[in-house]
Amino acid sequence: MNLPQTPVSLDSIRSPVAEGLREVDAVIRRRLDSEVVLIRTVGEYIIGGGGKRLRPALVLLAAGALASRHPGRHELAAVIEFIHTATLLHDDVVDDSSLRRGRKTANETFGNPASVLVGDFLYSRAFQMMVDVGEPRVMAVMAEATNVIAEGEVLQLLNIHEPDTDEASYLKVIRFKTAKLFEAATQVGGILGGASDAAESGLREYGRHLGTAFQLIDDVLDYSGDLDETGKNVGDDLAEGKPTLPLIRVMQVGNASERALVRQAIQQGGKADLPGVLAAIERTEALDYTRDCARREAATAVAALRELPDTPCRDSLLQLAHFSVERKF
Repeated sequence: MNLPQTPVSLDSIRSPVAEGLREVDAVIRRRLDSEVVLIRTVGEYIIGGGGKRLRPALVLLAAGALASRHPGRHELAAVIEFIHTATLLHDDVVDDSSLRRGRKTANETFGNPASVLVGDFLYSRAFQMMVDVGEPRVMAVMAEATNVIAEGEVLQLLNIHEPDTDEASYLKVIRFKTAKLFEAATQVGGILGGASDAAESGLREYGRHLGTAFQLIDDVLDYSGDLDETGKNVGDDLAEGKPTLPLIRVMQVGNASERALVRQAIQQGGKADLPGVLAAIERTEALDYTRDCARREAATAVAALRELPDTPCRDSLLQLAHFSVERKF
């Protein structure tokens, strides 16, 4: 199978599960309820912050591709979104971020302690919800995923301000920190749909490579995106001292002065060197290299769906792989 060539919108991709996603939103609102007002306030602030709802959509699309009507599918899709949201809350504290999706982060608005503690609440609420659904294999998948994601967070922390981070090490961070939850979402959908071993393995592989492609394009957009579309300022990763793939590529193929500049920029953080770094990225075609890596990941994701029957939900999964590398936000 090849990547679809016709550009598609995210709304059209989600259309086969649009009603289900409305059910997921209702679950999210209900499960955010707490007698502690601050939990509701912070939770609703970030959940309602304009996210793409990709991960819960993946649960529903994977299950739908197998004609699943499992009664717990909306609850488990909400679990995935809660875990994702918890990681965002914690990430923004660790990174000292002030802007996400074009508005102030929760930690900027409510403070670091509230963000960390509400993130903890979302993690624990997610596991309560899994227990309520009562699917042991799903609980095993999600327990492993949350552990791997935490390892990825620590690996990323170790790479901050480290200009000698190589491509393999960086891709490992992506697989752990970002792609693992995509992988868990599609595998959970497969489990709910009673997938064969081959189909479930394919869904896992699809999620892993799709998530990697998404993160690589995020890396591209950090150096080329528009604030109004991405909700982030150009160079935010550089400001945090993160050696993402475009910078790693400059370190691989740049000339001595370009490598020295990027090394200094990663070690010091901030945006003082941003104009020079952008020039080095452009001359070495580092963004094209990163896009090509993302396209290979997306193509691998598409090939992994060969065990699924031909359905509208499978078509949406194929289209999502194309969207992941052609998007502008």
